[in-house]
Amino acid sequence: MTDALWVLVPALLAVAALAAVRRRLPVLFWWLVGYPAVTLRVLATYRATMDACGLTVPASAMRRATARMVGRQAAPVPPRRSLPLPTGSGLVMRLRMAAGQAPEDFTASADRLRHAWGAHAVHVRPTKPGRLELRLVGWDVLADVRPARRWLRTEPLSLPLALREDGHWHVRDFRTVPHELILGATQSGKSVYLRNLLCGLARQPVALVGIDCKWGVELAPFAPRLSALADTPDCANDLLDVLVEEMEARFRLIGMTGGAGPDAVLTSEVWGLPEKARPVPVVVVVDEVAELFLAASKDDEKRRDAMVTKLIRLAQLGRAAGIYLEVCGQRFGAELGKGATMLRAQLTGRVCHRVNDETSANMALGDIAPEAALAATSIPAERPGVAVVGDSSGGWSRVRSPHLTLDDAAAVCRDTSGLVPELARLDTFRPVIAAEPAGPPSPSAAVPTARPVTE
Repeated sequence: MTDALWVLVPALLAVAALAAVRRRLPVLFWWLVGYPAVTLRVLATYRATMDACGLTVPASAMRRATARMVGRQAAPVPPRRSLPLPTGSGLVMRLRMAAGQAPEDFTASADRLRHAWGAHAVHVRPTKPGRLELRLVGWDVLADVRPARRWLRTEPLSLPLALREDGHWHVRDFRTVPHELILGATQSGKSVYLRNLLCGLARQPVALVGIDCKWGVELAPFAPRLSALADTPDCANDLLDVLVEEMEARFRLIGMTGGAGPDAVLTSEVWGLPEKARPVPVVVVVDEVAELFLAASKDDEKRRDAMVTKLIRLAQLGRAAGIYLEVCGQRFGAELGKGATMLRAQLTGRVCHRVNDETSANMALGDIAPEAALAATSIPAERPGVAVVGDSSGGWSRVRSPHLTLDDAAAVCRDTSGLVPELARLDTFRPVIAAEPAGPPSPSAAVPTARPVTE
């Protein structure tokens, strides 16, 4: 009995330790237990699983002839594979497809492969003609998303903002996808995604411009790092005029530099200019776009149509001038006025969080991939931050942003306030920062009213 206890107690302690590691450190548990177990299962059942999923091809004539000579039947041949290599969230195998197979065949069988091998998800990605990558994810990586590691290298104006369900990071690259539309209902995580975006840009030499017609309630905490902030529709209209003037001035600079002499390098965008002559990039964040376009009278409708026209000009021509748009809202559609659909077509990057109706999801993702819009409508309310990201190429993926509190985001903007670039045209719209009191407030001082922040 004593010998049995000496064996049972350590075994129970080991099981409890592994359960705790699986809950708190899933990456470590995957390397210790998950990867060896799944690898053995894949290697032992690869041929049978591929045959059951209809991913095999008949044996060649030589194999059939050889099998007949020994009195056996030639088995179907699965695709050639590499050894399963571990990744940070699962494992990856590279397959060489047989003649007549297509990546769509493996994509259709991804769910069957997931159940057969005991993985959380299976993702298929073509790499070159005749070859594809089969990526197994060991656990739900979107359950607990941490900020990207410091060693994750990115280029200027390129930010890792959200973790994809296949374990890779969704990188927001402004030079590749210059303009983006972000949709999401209240408490869907849209504001958290925007905070990560602003904090990432705040650490770079970029001019940040905010348009928030809810009296600045969303963007005011980031005012120390903003070059301009408009908190009413009239102010936003004036600010858009100035941004259009800035864009036109940059195009004149590009034209003058390109024709400066016979040895001048011809370019059609600011990134081709010499570094010393290159103007600073400008990122314009439009929060709650529906508030910007509300119209209660004929004058409001004229102002709304004028602002939509200016935003379309910035979206069509701003990329070459180094001016980029981030348009956020709960809805975005034709009801916002004439030209809204044309503006949406220019916002090639799409991020759709949980929305209140199917129409909003279709407005965000329906013109990219119908199945992406369907995935956006199935996001549960108890998982804020989960979104569907798509682009004009038709590709899409589920992502989740790491949680970032408003206080932490505001602290980053205060610490980086010294990086605000000098842009003379925007000085009029520079937000006024209230000076912090030197000592503790007196008991008779009025208690400020806290402003609500919508997630």
